[in-house]
Amino acid sequence: MLPPLRAANYIRGTAILDIVWLAAAETVESETLADICAAVSERGCNLICESTLVALDRIAAAIPAALDVQFLVDADPTDRLVALAAARRTRYGVLHDIARDDAMERIDRLQEEVARISRLLGDLAGQRGGLTGTLPGFASRGGEDLADYPGQVRAPARDFTAMPRSFVPEERTLDRQRAKAVRRMLRQRRMREQYFPADLFADPAWDMLLDLYAARLERQPVSVSSLCIAAAVPATTALRWIKTMTDAGLFVREDDPHDGRRIFIALAEGAYDALARYFEALEE
Repeated sequence: MLPPLRAANYIRGTAILDIVWLAAAETVESETLADICAAVSERGCNLICESTLVALDRIAAAIPAALDVQFLVDADPTDRLVALAAARRTRYGVLHDIARDDAMERIDRLQEEVARISRLLGDLAGQRGGLTGTLPGFASRGGEDLADYPGQVRAPARDFTAMPRSFVPEERTLDRQRAKAVRRMLRQRRMREQYFPADLFADPAWDMLLDLYAARLERQPVSVSSLCIAAAVPATTALRWIKTMTDAGLFVREDDPHDGRRIFIALAEGAYDALARYFEALEE
């Protein structure tokens, strides 16, 4: 247990460190949090980060996307055990020669980084055949090639500013009608909870897909905390699903162009296309 100001130096100075558990992340200053994240990244640790829902957007934006992090929001003991299990990694024996100088240590770290990048490039090359984690037949309309979607880090830039209603083209009118239908479907799903236990029909992945699809049609951004609320499950569970869907190439992170302390979650183009075809099929 260390105060945040001492954490980064301790992480960098520890020979073997598997997991860093950051409690009450919302109380840590932004500069200190950034330094801790940098140290975690340098040492190749996994991070468990506890935060409140109110501060979640700021914390999620401050932690680099490349960092392996397990988020906890108002977590119970079971959530903490699940996060700990997910953050575990296989321990390997490491020999530390006290006679080695700093230059040799830097060379070894450089070689490890090159090997890691090589493995990453190999994994990306192996994924170019299709959208990872999606069902067969997940293809775009009009023969559009989706081979590049797994590697994307953000959706194409979109203008979230609504046009005056009198100048909105027919396509925007259709988008508004489709968005209303999706919102109606979400309301109907929430109405079931008045008559049956909420966890009986819990399907956070589908709820989040619908919410992001409606927001895309409405040209509205969706924050991490807002998407957690739309999932209708505990925030920690929703965050695990967001990570799973992002790793599968269905969700992408987008920086808020007006506030660097916040990120948005959006549908990847392949997921958006599949949902559009799904609702077209429902309307036939």
